[in-house]
Amino acid sequence: MRQRIIGVLVSGSGSNLQAVIDAIEAGKINASIAVVISDREGVFALQRAKNHGINGICIPRKGKSDKALNDEMLCALDEHGVDMVVLAGFLSILNEEFVKRYTNAIMNIHPSLIPSFCGPGYYGHKVHQAAIDCGVKLSGATVHFVDEGTDTGPIIMQDCVNVYADDDADTLAARVLKVEHKILPKAIALFAQGKIKVDGRKVFIEDEGEK
Repeated sequence: MRQRIIGVLVSGSGSNLQAVIDAIEAGKINASIAVVISDREGVFALQRAKNHGINGICIPRKGKSDKALNDEMLCALDEHGVDMVVLAGFLSILNEEFVKRYTNAIMNIHPSLIPSFCGPGYYGHKVHQAAIDCGVKLSGATVHFVDEGTDTGPIIMQDCVNVYADDDADTLAARVLKVEHKILPKAIALFAQGKIKVDGRKVFIEDEGEK
């Protein structure tokens, strides 16, 4: 099976990007990252890319329309031959044209158990604070395909953590982040192996039931 060519979109420090890079370098993912694109200037994720010899590009969203931002990102991905897109802490919205170009080939990691605490306005520590305020006993992370909605695409993989009575957004975020670093590379590896199939809202993983 041919090697997947990945483009990673980022907006911040890029710890999930690092988890993916580490998994690729360890031979756990049959893919390479051709380009990392940030919609914000000066983020550490671009330095992570540079540290590993990966092309890093900043396409600032400030002062651009959504269409202009998406068009520029699509051009950059095309130039690098990307056939799979990973959102690793990316905060801008992808438009319909972008999503259709990479139908069922865009993965996002979200720091909750979707469909809880997701959608417009739920990002970063806001997600974890909402979980604490709601009094849930379990939270976690979700890897899903991206569609035209916000956190509404088919769910690929989830894992959970306990929520404790003395948690705050920082402590819960740290616990969930460890799960994110585990399931995002795993989902990408399965996709690169051709083991993920999508049927409407449902995602099926080959051999999953045999474990």
